[in-house]
Amino acid sequence: MNTVTPRVYIAATRQHDGKTTVSLGLLAALQSIYPRIGYIKPVGQRFVEIEENKIDEDTVLMDQVYRFNCPLLDMSPIAVEPDFTRKYLQSSNNEALVKKITKAFDRVAWEKDFVVCEGSGHGGVGAVFDLSNAQVARILGAKVIIISQGGIGKPIDEVYLNQAVFEREGVEIIGVILNKVLPEKIDLITDFARRGLKHKGLELLGVVPYRSILSRPTMDLIREELKADCLNAGAPAQGVVDSVMVGAMAVQNAIRHFQRGVLVITPSDRVDILLAAAIAPTDPAQQLAGVVLTGDFQPQADIARIIEKLPFPVLRASDEIYEVASAVHNLIVKTRAADTEKISVIRDLIAAHVDVAKILRAL
Repeated sequence: MNTVTPRVYIAATRQHDGKTTVSLGLLAALQSIYPRIGYIKPVGQRFVEIEENKIDEDTVLMDQVYRFNCPLLDMSPIAVEPDFTRKYLQSSNNEALVKKITKAFDRVAWEKDFVVCEGSGHGGVGAVFDLSNAQVARILGAKVIIISQGGIGKPIDEVYLNQAVFEREGVEIIGVILNKVLPEKIDLITDFARRGLKHKGLELLGVVPYRSILSRPTMDLIREELKADCLNAGAPAQGVVDSVMVGAMAVQNAIRHFQRGVLVITPSDRVDILLAAAIAPTDPAQQLAGVVLTGDFQPQADIARIIEKLPFPVLRASDEIYEVASAVHNLIVKTRAADTEKISVIRDLIAAHVDVAKILRAL
């Protein structure tokens, strides 16, 4: 396996701490130093099917943003399907899986100056099939950066647990990045987190402030997650949802909640609420994010014509209002290639708040 190309492994203390966010921003920062950069997510758990291959969705995002000129299957060699663990425990094939990862890394690293490797969850994720993040980092000969959410006591405790897993595999952790820290607490947390991590022999590599835009879904993501139809395809789909209003109230009460960035979820037979939304302000500074109509009721032709002209997306989901509202509330917001504003924010955050020079010195 290639042991020459510089690499770093991005791990975390748990899911949704910000590995993909940091990887996305770090790739941009490193590209100014290493023009030919590569990316691999050796073991992926959330995937999409592309040309009959299961490709991790984060890999798809990175390739769409950075155009690595490398087959997606090499950047996402192992997709953990629902029955993956059971099959492995029935007939262990660790040697074949390891070979698949190393061969994929060789192709990813071909003619590249640097490779970012993104893990999946905390250090022990994947241990059940002998490919934990710590084991994969060892296989790739990569040093590790751990991402944890903002704070002092809790993240350091969680980093300490993960540190033990990586040290057991003989993998070096070069430092920690704290993510989603409230801006007003940046200085305080930076000071005390640096002291706490130093006691564990670890460096603080960055403290990234929380930005609400990164945790808010777009209307297109909601459409995709709900498997909903868009009734006015020409409306902009990348508007960000700031808050949600369930329109199960009298229309005069609902109107009071019609503000910029609000998503209105209402039964498809509540024509009164839909018409009230239609005459809401069309100024982009005050405009609704969109409307989701729930249930199987089909809008009449005259209502459909009104919907087609609305400046915000109107979606129709077949589930009832409670199921739709619950799905939106529980939605895991992932950055996608079309989210250009979010990607710009991520790049600026990592460039301003992560010490890339310190990372490179440690490598």
